[in-house]
Amino acid sequence: MPFTLDGLCEYREEIRKSRFIALAAPISSAAEAQAFIEQRSDLNASHNCWAWKLADQYRSSDDGEPGGTAGRPILAAIEAQDCDQVAVLVIRWYGGIQLGTGGLARAYGGSANKCLQGAAKIELISRVPLSCACGFSELALVKLRVAELGGLVVEETFTANGVDLQLAVGETQVQTLQEQLAGLSRGRIVLQR
Repeated sequence: MPFTLDGLCEYREEIRKSRFIALAAPISSAAEAQAFIEQRSDLNASHNCWAWKLADQYRSSDDGEPGGTAGRPILAAIEAQDCDQVAVLVIRWYGGIQLGTGGLARAYGGSANKCLQGAAKIELISRVPLSCACGFSELALVKLRVAELGGLVVEETFTANGVDLQLAVGETQVQTLQEQLAGLSRGRIVLQR
């Protein structure tokens, strides 16, 4: 099950006199990822290398380091931690000692990995869109049942006869919710995909 981050996290490390700061944050779009990278990059640093992953989309940058030694290892760290909807920026201040291509890959990937390991994570749940209608008196119970199953009430529209609801519930919870709603309404509330 993939995870995203609860908020911004940071990890600092010194490797052979080079200082590394890894910053990671949750993102919801490619534009948000680029904005995070631009806002957090330090123009006085030697390199601002980054990677982000958003479902099937991903990007990375070596920012002047030898090809494949920074961006790809950071992206590999994101995938190794089973993260999605995440951007990671690793800032390096050069300390005068060459790390070599293997050392660079280990330093960038390792910093990103340790940053993500220490981060507070949230499980990403894929939800199915559903709709149903209920009476005014049943609304509070319907909302309670949806919340108990980890679902969301996306929209509620009040009508003359009751409330039309747009819901989002995990695939494995749909049958349980249908049974619970039928039980509390004597079969009147029916979920529709």
